[in-house]
Amino acid sequence: MPPAEMWESFFDPAGILDALGCRGLQGDAVEFGCGHGTFTIELALRVSGTVYALDIDPSMLAATTARAKQARTGNIVVEQRDFVSAGSGRPDGSVAFVMLFNILHIEHPVALLRESHRILREGGAVSIIHWRRDIGTPRGPPLDIRPKPEQCRLWAEEAGLRFQTMPDLPDSPWHWGMLLERRG
Repeated sequence: MPPAEMWESFFDPAGILDALGCRGLQGDAVEFGCGHGTFTIELALRVSGTVYALDIDPSMLAATTARAKQARTGNIVVEQRDFVSAGSGRPDGSVAFVMLFNILHIEHPVALLRESHRILREGGAVSIIHWRRDIGTPRGPPLDIRPKPEQCRLWAEEAGLRFQTMPDLPDSPWHWGMLLERRG
C-alpha cells in the first residue's frame, strides 16, 4: 500500500459509496481488506449497525483503528483476520452490505465471493471496485492479474450473487464499480 495521502487521492469515498447504493443501510457491514480505512469511516456513517473492518496487515489495522477513534463513530470493529483462508468470522445471513474493494485479484476470488454470499442476508448487497486494466493507472496490481468486470460478474454469479448495476464512479477515473445482491 502506498502512503495514505497518496492512496486517498485516488478515490472519492462518499461518491463511490453513493454510486454503489450505500445509503441509510439497516444492519451490519463487512469490509474485506480495510487498508488505511479510506472507506471505513464513510461506511460507518451509512449503516445502522456495526462495520467489521477486516485486514491481515497490522499496520493497516492500526491506521484504521486510529481513524475510527478520531472519527468517534462508535460502530467500527477492526479485526486482524486472514479472511482468504479463515473466512470473515460472521454468522450466516448476518450482514446487509459487503465491500470488496481492490481485492479480487487474489488467487481464489470465487471463494471470497462465496464467503460474501454466505454472510449476506437476503436482499443484501455486495459492492466491488477494482483498478481498470484498459488504461494506465498510478497504482494497483500488475495489469495481468487485474480482473475484468465481466470476469468478476461471472465469478459473482458462480458464487450465487445476482448482478445489479455497474455505475460510473465519481472522481475515480482509474476504477470500475459493480453492485450485486443476494437473492435466494
